[in-house]
Amino acid sequence: MSLRVRILLLLGALILTALAGGLVTIWHTGATDALLTSLIDKNLASFEAAEGLEIALLRQKGYLTYFFLDGNPEWLAKLQQDNKNFREWLNKAHLSAATPVMTTILNKIDAKYRDYARGRDEVIQLYTAGRREEGAKLHWDLRHQFLEIYDLCDNYKLINQGIISQIRNDSRRRAKFINTLALVVMPGVVLLGLLLAYILVKQLLEPIRRLSLETGAGMAELSGKGDEVQALSRRVHDLIVNVDQAQTKLERSQEHLLQSEKMAMVGKLAAGVAHSIRNPLTSVKMRLFSLGRSLDFTPTQQEDFEVISEEIRHIDTIVANFLEYSRPPKLVMQNISPSDVVDMALQLLRHRLESYNVEVTVKRTRPLPEVWADPDQLKEVLVNLLTNACEAMGSGGSIIIKEGETFLQSVGQVVTIQVSDNGPGIPESIQEKILQPFFSTKEEGTGLGLSIAVRILSEHGGWLDLDSQEGRGATFTINLPYRKIKYGSHPDS
Repeated sequence: MSLRVRILLLLGALILTALAGGLVTIWHTGATDALLTSLIDKNLASFEAAEGLEIALLRQKGYLTYFFLDGNPEWLAKLQQDNKNFREWLNKAHLSAATPVMTTILNKIDAKYRDYARGRDEVIQLYTAGRREEGAKLHWDLRHQFLEIYDLCDNYKLINQGIISQIRNDSRRRAKFINTLALVVMPGVVLLGLLLAYILVKQLLEPIRRLSLETGAGMAELSGKGDEVQALSRRVHDLIVNVDQAQTKLERSQEHLLQSEKMAMVGKLAAGVAHSIRNPLTSVKMRLFSLGRSLDFTPTQQEDFEVISEEIRHIDTIVANFLEYSRPPKLVMQNISPSDVVDMALQLLRHRLESYNVEVTVKRTRPLPEVWADPDQLKEVLVNLLTNACEAMGSGGSIIIKEGETFLQSVGQVVTIQVSDNGPGIPESIQEKILQPFFSTKEEGTGLGLSIAVRILSEHGGWLDLDSQEGRGATFTINLPYRKIKYGSHPDS
């Protein structure tokens, strides 16, 4: 039987026991209430009527004798009042009679009392007429009827007492049954509870505690609040998070490894091709320069000559990018403020920015602190970002360069340079690819500019962030740790 089934069975037994106890209690409460209601509504009223009958009868006992002795009519008035009271109590007794036996006794009392009342009236008439001897004889005979009526009243009273006693005994019997049931059920509930606690502790909580310790929760964590389940839950959650992170890192590493292998092959091929192209391309450039100075072109020929020269310069730029990507230059590290690099890049691109009719705003509260970096390489990163922004916006637009500092727990103090434009933005679908080598959204682009920028920042221990929404421009953030990097990550640095 599985642990789940055993726990459910024990819980079910405890619940059923509690329900049974509750139902028995409800039944006992209802029965007790019914008994008390019956006792109050009927039996007590009947017993009270029996008491009233007996007392009203006894009060009539001496009135005739007193009237015989002194002839005072007040005794007859009192007798008449008690006779009336007896009749009232007899009517109440009839109304509250609960059994046929009680009704039979009351009928006998009623009949005998009527006979007794008639005889008593006759005695009164004899005494009043002066026939005292006849009245005394009949008076003596009435005493036997009186005693019979009294015995019936007393018997009726005893019956009521018996019924009340029976109700009391029934109530005690039910109470005893409830007590006995409680004495039987309570140990059973305690036993089931102990058994459930044993199973929970031995087969659930202790294994969970051991598992918590084995997963690295530690005694310090468990001794805090003693909640093994919560500690294990945290550890399992941490393990799941760690596994997910490890899986993500592994997938990224595999992607990077595959990409690196591809890029290494492409880089070698590109370097060879670029080197093979550069030598004849240099000769072509020199010949074009000579022709441009020695020949007198017509306007159409001059236009063709300029187009050829521009395309050759474009080819030369592509070749230079390939060579730089495949054989990065050695870093020349020095202390320099990134704010100075921003100023140099803007000065270098001043004419290009004017040709694109772009307005540049630099937000700088104070110059950024010096970092250990290669200013020419950082300038190349900024030039690349600014050029891309101009080309993305076309004619017009604005660029905001915001300098700042922040603190990250992993690397400490970091200086940041944000380059934001109000161009069309970068679609979310290609944002992950935009920093990869050979990926470009421009027809004539090599796709190496941003990847070279990422590599340069990585050699400085920094990184490049991208934040963009389509139609709302793009923001590239250069992050440089504020620590002195004595040597770059480049092999030749």
